[in-house]
Amino acid sequence: MLNYSVDELSKFSRLSALKLRADSEISTQAKGIDFATRKIAKMLKPQKVIQQEGNSFSIHTTSTFRDYLLQFKIGEEFEEDNKGLDNRKCKSLVTWDNDKLVCVQTGEKKNRGWTHWIEGDDLHLELRCENQVCKQIYKRA
Repeated sequence: MLNYSVDELSKFSRLSALKLRADSEISTQAKGIDFATRKIAKMLKPQKVIQQEGNSFSIHTTSTFRDYLLQFKIGEEFEEDNKGLDNRKCKSLVTWDNDKLVCVQTGEKKNRGWTHWIEGDDLHLELRCENQVCKQIYKRA
């Protein structure tokens, strides 16, 4: 059980660096990402900057290969363009599930989305696509 309330999740406003990644090959394959890009992605150590202002969030993921900026409001569906990732468009909805940010993405791929949560000083990210799961852990930089 996590010990964070929604109010304490201002801790999401942080800069974090990837420290652990599991099952990324399976997840990226399920998304249809080409072989060369999968191999490059596997070697990257991206950084993630998450900023929160009320119910508005900005998640900026940067690496030497690509940058990706995601902006959303909790509870408001939006169209997401995953250009530079798997180049698909989808409808996304991010909500709170207790102390986790949960995104459900609807589009070409089934059972797609992600979950972010904090445990101690670690920022966890679970990516889902077509019943495949990739887990990443970021350490506060």
